[in-house]
Amino acid sequence: MTAFFVRRLLLTVPVLLGVTTLVFSLIHLVPGDPVQAMLGDSASPQDVAEMRGRLGLDRPLYVQYGSFLKGVTTANLGVSLRTNQPVTAAIAERVPATMELAAAAMAIAVLMAIPLGVIAAVNAGTTVDHAATTVALAGISVPGFWLGPLLAIVFSVVLGWLPVSGRGTLAHLVLPAITLGAPLAAVLARTTRASVIEELRELYVLAARARGASRERAVVRHAFRNSLIPIVTVLGLQFGAVLTGAVITETIFAWPGVGRLLIQSISFRDYPLVQGCILLIAVTYVAVNLLTDLVYGFLDPRIRYH
Repeated sequence: MTAFFVRRLLLTVPVLLGVTTLVFSLIHLVPGDPVQAMLGDSASPQDVAEMRGRLGLDRPLYVQYGSFLKGVTTANLGVSLRTNQPVTAAIAERVPATMELAAAAMAIAVLMAIPLGVIAAVNAGTTVDHAATTVALAGISVPGFWLGPLLAIVFSVVLGWLPVSGRGTLAHLVLPAITLGAPLAAVLARTTRASVIEELRELYVLAARARGASRERAVVRHAFRNSLIPIVTVLGLQFGAVLTGAVITETIFAWPGVGRLLIQSISFRDYPLVQGCILLIAVTYVAVNLLTDLVYGFLDPRIRYH
C-alpha cells in the first residue's frame, strides 16, 4: 500500500506541472493587457510602463513562468494584480464557501441517487425502473446554467421561499446545492442501477436467498455492498466536476467561493489569482482520485496494490 501511494503521488507531479504550464500559457496568450484594465484607457504610456515593470509583467514569459514555478514549490503564488493581496490568502478566504457548497451538493446527490438507483435495479424492467431512468436522464440533460436561474425564479422570485443569492444561512445553500448536485445525482443513479443489477445476477446473491436471507438483506448486505467500487469511482471523478461546475453555480447565485473568484480574476486578467485558483482545483481533483484508489482496498479486500 505504501509503495502504491508513493508511486501514485509521484505520478501526480507531471500532471500538475502540465496543468500549470497549460494555464500559464493560455492566460498569457489571451488578448488584453491587465495593466491597461487596472489603470483605464486614459492612463499615459509612462504610467502603464511603470506599472508593468512594478508587477514584473515586462519580463520574458519564460522568466515569469520560472518565478511562478518557484513560488509554487514554496507555497508563494504571488500577489493579486487587482487587490495587491497575497494569492494564497485570497484563495484561503474563499475555500470554506466552495467546500461547503461541494459537500452539500455531494450529500444531495448521494441521498437522491443511491436509493433511486437501488430501487430501479430491484424493479428492473418495470414502470418504477422506467420512471427512475426518466428522472435520471432528465437530470443529466438539464444544464446547470439553465437549472440555476429556473430554481431562482420559481423559489425566490415567484414563491419567495428562499434567498436568491449570497451566503450565510442554510436557506442560502439550498438552491446552489441542488443546482450543483442534480446532474451528479443523475449520473450516480444510473451507475448505481447498472452496478446493482449486475451483482443481483451473481450466484452468491441467489445462494444468500436460498439460505433464507430476505430480499432486502440480499440486496443491501450483498449486492449493494459489492457494487460500491464503480459507485465510489463515479463519486471520485464527479467531485472534480463539482468543483468545476461550482464556477457557474457560484456565479449564478453570487456564492463567495473559489469559482466566483476565478471568474472575477479572469475578467480582470489577474494572472496570479487565475493560476492559483486553477492550480487549487487541479490539486484537489488529483487528491480525490488518489483517495478513491486507496478506498478500493477497504471496500474489496481482494484488491491488492503492487
